Amino acid sequence: MNKPLVSISCITYNHEKYISDALDSFLMQKTDFEFEILIHDDASNDRTADIIRDYEKKYPNIIKPIYQSENQYSKGRQRMFHIFNDSRASGKYIALCEGDDYWTDPYKLQKQVDYMKKNPKCSMCIHSADIIDGEKRLQGIKVRPYKESCIVSIDDLIMGGGGFCATASIMYYKKAFEDLPQFYMDAHVGDYPLQLILASRGQVYYINESMSAYRVGIQGSWTTNLNSGNDSKEKDIKNCENDIKLLKKFDIYTMHRYRKTINLAINKREMLILLISRKKSEIKKSQCKEYYNSLKINDKFKVNMKYYFPKIIQEIKTIIRYIRICVYNLNIK
Repeated sequence: MNKPLVSISCITYNHEKYISDALDSFLMQKTDFEFEILIHDDASNDRTADIIRDYEKKYPNIIKPIYQSENQYSKGRQRMFHIFNDSRASGKYIALCEGDDYWTDPYKLQKQVDYMKKNPKCSMCIHSADIIDGEKRLQGIKVRPYKESCIVSIDDLIMGGGGFCATASIMYYKKAFEDLPQFYMDAHVGDYPLQLILASRGQVYYINESMSAYRVGIQGSWTTNLNSGNDSKEKDIKNCENDIKLLKKFDIYTMHRYRKTINLAINKREMLILLISRKKSEIKKSQCKEYYNSLKINDKFKVNMKYYFPKIIQEIKTIIRYIRICVYNLNIK
């Protein structure tokens, strides 16, 4: 096997129901270059590691796992992609995918590499993704920041937060992600600072094709943990506060090149904190009024409904999701 051009980086924990989908989607890639599959299993206590071992036996030259005996996340280790996979990656480019997601297009890697080769200033390439549930049922919506392929505005990325694109859509130039600032390792999340740093070091390109699937509602996932429990409001507020800390550090790191947009993104989080805390009247008295006033009427309505009538909104979402699943099931029969 020649030196791989792409290193596929996958982190997994208790994904026995899903890890085969991820691995199969990596192995189905049709490319004119070599690639390797780097997997980090964080001491799963289900059959995840056993499944990976079966694949490793079949593809020993491609699949290169790390099997932890102790859970690293519980010991306070973060940025698993970077710590355990980036450091051993041989590829010029790194493609990300968590163990409960998977790719849907066999030419995904080839399409992204082709663009990045032709455009050496491109530090990161992303694409749209389907949103599915644990049973692979389409939820009728996509992670799709634009309606056509284009160069991504760093302002849009700053405002969009970590959810601007799906993790499984990200491919980046490895050298563009070296000599990292400390705020990346200290951040409460990994996707958002990764995207910010890469966007500040080069060009980001978006391909308007859905080439991966993002699972939602998975037990143990970061999003599920954030939105569940009696303390979900407190966790929501804490997440906004941590986003603000991250944005302030990024502002210093970039020597205030994007200060106007960063301040607007901070205002957005401050507004959300007040809405979650049921203190809407204080919005007009605070700095976040600039962001609130910039919203269109229908966006203001959506934001207010979400935080003042969360149960009603949740019931509406459940009904819409049920209808979408029914339509999906009818279409595949």
